[in-house]
Amino acid sequence: MQNPLLTTKQAAQILGVSIAFLERDRWAGARVPFVKVGSRAVRYRYSDLLA
Repeated sequence: MQNPLLTTKQAAQILGVSIAFLERDRWAGARVPFVKVGSRAVRYRYSDLLA
């Protein structure tokens, strides 16, 4: 099975949190692992959200 990369909005929906929560989390030290795609795009691995 593939491990798709999700947008911040999609990740927030899966986790049941707001987009702002995930944005603040990235700045505060990232409890939720994320991946930078290029210089600006942020994505979340589906498997990381389920862990």
